[in-house]
Amino acid sequence: MNFSQHAANTLALVGVIVGSLSLVAAFVLFLRFARLRRRYTLLQGDGQTEDFIGAVAKQVEVVDALRKEVDGLRIRLDQTRTELADALRHVSVIRYDAFGDMGGRMSFSAALLDDSGDGVVFTSINARSEARTYIRGIKAGVSPNSSLSAEEEQAVQRAMQAASS
Repeated sequence: MNFSQHAANTLALVGVIVGSLSLVAAFVLFLRFARLRRRYTLLQGDGQTEDFIGAVAKQVEVVDALRKEVDGLRIRLDQTRTELADALRHVSVIRYDAFGDMGGRMSFSAALLDDSGDGVVFTSINARSEARTYIRGIKAGVSPNSSLSAEEEQAVQRAMQAASS
């Protein structure tokens, strides 16, 4: 078999083109592999620094611990709210003159109630030579055992308004 010079040149040119394309493809693949290696090193670490997966795992553990802590705080908050509902935290004081001949609003009625309107009302009536103090129990905003004076009723109503707001 005899090859002509033209066929040999064509075959050599095709070989050079295929070789050049192979070289370009190898270079592109090398660049892609280098980029993939950098990403892999970032994920797996290089042995000297913490790897990305380990850092994410630590953060997941931290978030889980924080969730548990928040759940515990939520439980404690609910318990505190329950306990606080029974606290005498709604207060109202009405000052007045019990007698026409005395000024200065020295007498007072003070209501101390919890969230459901239960508690006590203190009344101190001051005269020129004496002072009398009374205390009455309050259940749901009313005195179950005795009637309240107008000032005591006013103090209880104001304390209940504070409880509802």
